[in-house]
Amino acid sequence: MRTKDIGNQFIELASTESTNKSAAELISLSKLRHGAVILAHDQTAGRGQRDRIWQSSPGLDLTFSIVVEPTGLRVDEQFVISKMIALSVHHLVRKVLAGDVRIKWPNDILVDRRKVAGILIQNELQGEKVLWSIIGVGLNVNSSDYEEHLLATSLSMEAGRNFDRMEVLEAICLRFEFLWEQWKNGDDAIDEAYADQLWSKGRWAHVELDGKDQQVRPMEVDSTGRLLVEHDNGTVGAYGSDRLRFAPR
Repeated sequence: MRTKDIGNQFIELASTESTNKSAAELISLSKLRHGAVILAHDQTAGRGQRDRIWQSSPGLDLTFSIVVEPTGLRVDEQFVISKMIALSVHHLVRKVLAGDVRIKWPNDILVDRRKVAGILIQNELQGEKVLWSIIGVGLNVNSSDYEEHLLATSLSMEAGRNFDRMEVLEAICLRFEFLWEQWKNGDDAIDEAYADQLWSKGRWAHVELDGKDQQVRPMEVDSTGRLLVEHDNGTVGAYGSDRLRFAPR
């Protein structure tokens, strides 16, 4: 890779249950360093938000994890890692596709309302600090067989051609490294960029809040990762993904 730190340790697996799980095991054995990337050509038990199964096609899609050591990052600031990787994937997808590419809070990338990528982050905490962060990414690259109810798509389906998966991976890692350096230097442009690409921002959307169907208008995401929304009575609330989720599209 043409990166400096991200990918400086590259582990390629023919098959694994989950790249996040493999990363956690290697961290426990002190075998990974900051910037490590684990790529699996076949991920057999990938998971997404709310423990949902992530389906990928062996040899066609990308399933990988980036391991970072975010020195000095406080627990209440940890969502910035989600912002950086979401923006990195978003940047790649928007660069190669012509559709409307958006970040659906908290962890999906959509192309014209269809899911093309999902993100799952697992953090190891010590007190008020984040020691390690394992950033799992599933990106539909060259697969094409999705059941309609999944509302999924791939880069290949949208562009009408196949992609080199390693070139796609490198592009994401390059962008993530750029944003990582921005964050380390105290640049707050990441927050604004993330808010600008939020799916349904400023529009009324159907959500399930505390188990009840409601209409809200997403506004932005705070530093802790809560979605700020306007209710139909004009009040503003901030909610985590444990309380609020978007209704099926």
